[in-house]
Amino acid sequence: MLKTITLGSCVSVQGTFVKSLTDGKILVRVGQKLFAGFPIGGRAI
Repeated sequence: MLKTITLGSCVSVQGTFVKSLTDGKILVRVGQKLFAGFPIGGRAI
């Protein structure tokens, strides 16, 4: 499942969901790299 996270105020990353972390962040994989950040909430209609 694809998820989008924010890494800062202007940087976002979209990748495959790996797992949820205890601090509210989630881990996503883009190629061989893993990124942790806060998920972007909401759903587009």
